[in-house]
Amino acid sequence: MAMKNLFTLIVSALLVSPSPLPADTFIAATSLTAREQQIIAAAQVEAAPHFHGAGVVGIRPGTPLLYALTVSGNRPMRFRADHLPAGLNLDETTGIITGTLTTAGTYQIRFTAKNAAGSAKAYIRIAAGETLALTPPLGWNSYNAFGDNVAEAEVLANARYVADKMLPVGWDTVVVDYCWSDPGAHDNNRNARLNAPLVADPLGRMLPAPNRFPSAGNGAGFKPLADAVHALGLKFGIHVMRGIPRQAVRANRPLEGSSFTAAAAANTNDKCAWCPDMFGVHGNAAGQAWYDSCARLWAAWGVDYIKVDDLSRPYHTAEVEMIRRAIDRCGRSVVFSTSPGETPVEDGQHISTHANLWRISDDFWDNWKSLNHQFTLAARWQGVAGPGHWPDADMLPVGHLSVHHRSVGSDRFTHFTRTEQLTHLSLWSLLPSPFMVGANLPDNDAWTLALLTNPEVLAVNQDSLGQAARCQTNVMAGLEIWTKPLVDKSLAVGLFNRGNEPLSGKLAWKNIGGRTRPAVRDLWVRQDLGRQDTYAAELPPHGSVLLKLQ
Repeated sequence: MAMKNLFTLIVSALLVSPSPLPADTFIAATSLTAREQQIIAAAQVEAAPHFHGAGVVGIRPGTPLLYALTVSGNRPMRFRADHLPAGLNLDETTGIITGTLTTAGTYQIRFTAKNAAGSAKAYIRIAAGETLALTPPLGWNSYNAFGDNVAEAEVLANARYVADKMLPVGWDTVVVDYCWSDPGAHDNNRNARLNAPLVADPLGRMLPAPNRFPSAGNGAGFKPLADAVHALGLKFGIHVMRGIPRQAVRANRPLEGSSFTAAAAANTNDKCAWCPDMFGVHGNAAGQAWYDSCARLWAAWGVDYIKVDDLSRPYHTAEVEMIRRAIDRCGRSVVFSTSPGETPVEDGQHISTHANLWRISDDFWDNWKSLNHQFTLAARWQGVAGPGHWPDADMLPVGHLSVHHRSVGSDRFTHFTRTEQLTHLSLWSLLPSPFMVGANLPDNDAWTLALLTNPEVLAVNQDSLGQAARCQTNVMAGLEIWTKPLVDKSLAVGLFNRGNEPLSGKLAWKNIGGRTRPAVRDLWVRQDLGRQDTYAAELPPHGSVLLKLQ
């Protein structure tokens, strides 16, 4: 894309209409506790460079790599790589690595970041093989804030925020959710949009609606927007519905790259109960040709992450397999996420070998009942997570949600209390679940930014060992404990009070498999607590603490 157009796209992120109320209006009226003040204070970024993130990235050989070094500190900054493999290039001013590795293998590279305040070094491992999502994705998704009618400028505004404030600690993905091909989508009620004309190419494949995504005009699709997101060092993702558009079947469109037509692919008896746009796809050659055609289009746009809806209930084994094959053939490294849940636990082996992420629940929202239930659902999947396959507890509904009442519920800052927000992110970090935040990020207050950019909490989620957490409930009455071994031989520990009354008591580390007198660190306030045999747990209702035992 011409640089002038790319510049125009990025600048347009600044032109989003303001929130209906100033962000401060939504901030909880209750004053910050001393602990909450500590969490915000600890979020101040040091001037000198510091590397963050997992330190490992997966890429399929022969496919394009985009990886931005995750380094906090003052800009401008210069980056250097020692012995960068042939085929890769490092932009020394942005820290963005691009290129292609043609030979499978593991490449460990030393990088240096330097600014006026100092320098830092880190080794990063690039694994060229068949496994992507070696750690859970960290990204932004449009749905919680914008529902079914997000616009291009809003996507770009959030992408810019991720790049400026969140990429330095590891966030790297931007996802356009739900109904982007419908010019008139507006209230999250798909059944009311029955037979709505969707924007499509002559081969029946969905295209972004140009009235919402101006750069998509003249058949350009999502490529200009993907290019703009990639220029920020971020990966680009989209949501799609399972199946083939009903309008393509009615018109019996030819399927690109094959001799089939849409009618041969469609299973007209297979319909989604809540979205009237699609028919299911037969598990035949025509069905595979449809998904292959779609995956080639997504790859041509530069899509790095595909979220496919309506796969899990009932579980569509054949279509999961067809989508997996189509992605593997498309010539690009694309993370495959399924939505929504509950994905049947009995299909765990199948989904974990075909998808990188799969939802364990229906849509998750900002109320305690949903969060409390998520502990129960997560326990069913404990032990399953690992590099390349992650049970997904759904998005992070923190910050400013349902902008202009466009998603579920009122225009609001999250209904979660700050205590519940800490519990929410602590559990997700331990499981570990993907972190996909759904807020309108430019409206973040200091608390929400601190919540999302704590590098020590993110490090638990992104630990390269990829070990799933285990739940213990029989150690202290009322206390739920989740433990996660980390690559440095330490132990991440989450203590949770799911009850409605305060909880206090003494916990002996030996009773949960900890070392004798470990060095204990509180990860949210980033404070060492010294060596101790026991911990005095003092948890408010719905409260938690996230610790690291060394």
